[in-house]
Amino acid sequence: MIDRDKIKEAIRLFLEGIGEDPDREGLKETPERIARMWEEFESMRSFDMKLFEEFGDYNEMVLVKDIQFYSLCEHHLLPFYGKVHIAYIPDGVICGLSKLVRTVRAFALRPQVQERLTDEIADFLERELKPKGVGVIVEAEHLCMSMRGAMSPGHVTTTSALRGVFLSDMKTREEFLKLTKGA
Repeated sequence: MIDRDKIKEAIRLFLEGIGEDPDREGLKETPERIARMWEEFESMRSFDMKLFEEFGDYNEMVLVKDIQFYSLCEHHLLPFYGKVHIAYIPDGVICGLSKLVRTVRAFALRPQVQERLTDEIADFLERELKPKGVGVIVEAEHLCMSMRGAMSPGHVTTTSALRGVFLSDMKTREEFLKLTKGA
């Protein structure tokens, strides 16, 4: 649950802590804007995972590539962003394709690490869809590495999570990787 007053107070203290005047023209509404932003994020984190059984005999790979996402590194509160590729092999049910996009957004819109984000997406889809298998690949640039620390922009970090037949069947895994390569 979002606490607007705590967020506004924290942002005001942060601005003062870095030597800024939170009452100057460009910053005076920033605490309120940030509180509203986090409320907006919170509202986008829940959705109805509508499943369809009428396609129960479909058992080939369903793949959605290049799902754009934005998140915040929980270590520095700086953005990391990129794309997610999700595939699953149904076992009696399918979901609306937009639900895959909403799944990514639900887990990305909070302080996060890429490794956990990847696993959370795969685990959620495995639990909700009960598919024969799930594959998730996340490719992201981390501003905590690009604009501070190593100060080396342009690097992409790739993580993957494989479940079910994507893990146990080499042909399925290779098909998934081939379809997402160069995505």
